[in-house]
Amino acid sequence: MSNSSSLPRSVEVIRYVTPLREGGSLPAIVEADDDFLYVLKFRGAGQGVKALIAELVAGEIARTLGLRVPEIVFAQLNEAFGRSEPDEEIQDLLRASEGLNLGLHYLTGAITFDPLVNKVDAKLASQIVWLDCLVTNVDRTTRNTNMLIWHKELWLIDHGAALYFHHSGQNWEEQSQRPFAPIKNHVLLRQATELTTVDAEFKAILSPDRIQEIVSFIPDEWLANESFMETAEENRQVYAQFLNTRIAHSEFFVEEAQHARKALI
Repeated sequence: MSNSSSLPRSVEVIRYVTPLREGGSLPAIVEADDDFLYVLKFRGAGQGVKALIAELVAGEIARTLGLRVPEIVFAQLNEAFGRSEPDEEIQDLLRASEGLNLGLHYLTGAITFDPLVNKVDAKLASQIVWLDCLVTNVDRTTRNTNMLIWHKELWLIDHGAALYFHHSGQNWEEQSQRPFAPIKNHVLLRQATELTTVDAEFKAILSPDRIQEIVSFIPDEWLANESFMETAEENRQVYAQFLNTRIAHSEFFVEEAQHARKALI
């Protein structure tokens, strides 16, 4: 689980272990041909490949920024997989997900982050809040923190709800310059007292070249049915431009977060 910027590894799913029914997309724990367990996010689930794109891009941005994210892999699901699955709902999901899916290394023994028990220092809280403002992640609240404690360290998971501009059908260029109002519900907002410092540090790390490298990881087949542009590469560049514009105008979302925090205290 390094911070390497190289292309994510590819694995083949060989065994369906158990469903994770916490969310509506029915992710599952699976075993791959490298003998590791992964939490598999299915392309055939409700939000389709858009959720996989968000998971990949937001996760790799987080890793670039030095935050802990389980290793992300491309996971191939062949057409024969799941034929013996007795659960019809799961079998339908497996059939709809043949091809390239996304897996995250399963953190065996990890426990769910509890804001009443687990303490996060101001710098780390500010880093996570800044990240979620950038990628417009609406899903890190007290109701669903999407963070785990593993070996006494904080790990970020489940970024499929990020980059929600690609679901809305609205003008992505306009949305790229908007503040992020849902930050008022962020589980770590109260502790995020170092946003100005983090903003300067993270903007220096997330260069346009690095953003371009991250979006280059998005497989063409996941971009083929996007509605922004005609080609996969043009659609890929929409993600790059969206992110680069938000980074260049980060003062909008930083100020929004600071105002929302002041309203809490």
